Amino acid sequence: MTGSDSSGQRRGFGIDVGGSGVKGGIVDLDTGALIGERFKLATPQPATPEAVAETVAAVTREFGWEGPLGVTYPGVVQGGVVRTAANVDKAWIGTNVNEVFTRALDGQQVTVLNDADAAGVAEERFGAGKDNTGVIVLLTFGTGIGSAVIHNGILLPNTEFGHLEVGGKEAEHRAASSVKERKDWSYERWTKEVTKVLVAIENAIWPDLFIAGGGISRKADKWIPLLTNRTPVVAAALQNTAGIVGAAMAANRDVTH
Repeated sequence: MTGSDSSGQRRGFGIDVGGSGVKGGIVDLDTGALIGERFKLATPQPATPEAVAETVAAVTREFGWEGPLGVTYPGVVQGGVVRTAANVDKAWIGTNVNEVFTRALDGQQVTVLNDADAAGVAEERFGAGKDNTGVIVLLTFGTGIGSAVIHNGILLPNTEFGHLEVGGKEAEHRAASSVKERKDWSYERWTKEVTKVLVAIENAIWPDLFIAGGGISRKADKWIPLLTNRTPVVAAALQNTAGIVGAAMAANRDVTH
């Protein structure tokens, strides 16, 4: 299964590699909707390149997908080579991830990109940013803070705003949702820290819109209205499908040009 069906519907396939699960699905490239259900397998432990690649291959085989596919990675990927490994096995660093996945998939064409970047391009095209132009910044609030910057549909890959120094502390050490949980902060207390991070980003690149993602975005009504930065902030719309959709998009066109 690959490409378009008999009705001309354009289809892609994406896989989102996370700390706990490897999720995949077939995507309608014209609407951003999943075609059928997504399928998930547990992320292997330890999450070495070879073990994750075999899991990606298993998810792909579940759908019988034979064409190009996109895969997310939770770190920096430059020219197909992994540069960081914050929440996976350190053996990833220096690995040509395209080659590892292609080998596990018996030669299928694979495009790999950062997980926040994948979510960002999906949200900009089909989700919370679809009716906006200019510079859009997606921030995912979770264990850390992931980021994606899109300008008029074009991705600036591998931004790491979670590692910006804000008031003498890394942004994600100040405002990740894990910090709120660990310190048992109220939304009011936590959003003071989130606002500091948003203001630091605003002062550097002047975005037109922030999109807030991550699990805590499901409770956006409890905290987004408390933010006091100048740029509008909206909750991500695609939730758990954003990485899959963005990966499928990247496999079918160069989202950086």
